[in-house]
Amino acid sequence: MKKHIYIYSPSSAVRDKAAFKRGVSRLKALGYEVELDEAVLASHQRFAGDDETRLAAIHRAAASGADVALISRGGYGLTRILPSINYKALAKAAHKGTRFVGLSDFTALQNALLAKTGAVSWAGPAVGEDFGVDGEPDDIMEACFDDLISGQGEGTGWRLPASAIKEGAISLLPKRAGGVFNIKDATLWGGNLAVLTSLVGTPYFPAVKGGILFLEEVHEHPYRLERMLTSLLHAGVLAQQKAIVLGQFTNYKLVPHDKGFKLATVVAWLQKQIKAPVLMGLPFGHVPTKVLLPVGAKVTLAVEGRDAFLLWGHTH
Repeated sequence: MKKHIYIYSPSSAVRDKAAFKRGVSRLKALGYEVELDEAVLASHQRFAGDDETRLAAIHRAAASGADVALISRGGYGLTRILPSINYKALAKAAHKGTRFVGLSDFTALQNALLAKTGAVSWAGPAVGEDFGVDGEPDDIMEACFDDLISGQGEGTGWRLPASAIKEGAISLLPKRAGGVFNIKDATLWGGNLAVLTSLVGTPYFPAVKGGILFLEEVHEHPYRLERMLTSLLHAGVLAQQKAIVLGQFTNYKLVPHDKGFKLATVVAWLQKQIKAPVLMGLPFGHVPTKVLLPVGAKVTLAVEGRDAFLLWGHTH
């Protein structure tokens, strides 16, 4: 029986129609049954339809019974409709086996769902930017997506940057025996840094203590990243976590008056502010190679030298 994917648009309007069509065709070619929401290509101002249209699309996705409810794209639009989402309906759908998958602006819905119900959703690809690329989609992304939809995915691993263990380099590993440590049964949560930071102080920000916070960002200069991290720090969020895992921070430009201030500077600053380890290199973000991560699930984070692993077993 073919796995069922329901595609909907909860945020910005689909502007690259060609990429969207390629993505849909690609998913069909991979053997999935693809169902398009009736408003998937709707447009109102910069949004995929007005607020009511997008709310209805989210609720149709929850009622679809699909194996995966997949966003067409990110952008902007979810934070303004968070108070009107039926979180119980989404949690019920997740409990029955629908995996809600997305990234970027979708961070808002994922963390609101976690805060309101404790239900697990998945940080992962979008139709257009991932499956709809001009050329072959990333094979690791596709494999991770297939693992999720087939129920085979139990974790992911990556290599920490070489600078993390070089003598005299910025310390990105905890000062324990040989950089070896194991954090068990911690809630994995996070996503896009700007979107997550915008939820601080609202009912849609998860009160996760002893968790593993993962973060990614795009088009944000390192000083802006530091400013957002400072918000999380001053709100007491970072000190309550067992680890901070940094994904990919891409598409920004340094300027001459930075005078050496760069991403590594921000990471070094961050590690000095908290006792928990700060790890880099997670293959997730606005990049072709992205793993899928269960937002809200209990996970184990294991590190030995440069080898890092996030393990969650079967979440259903």
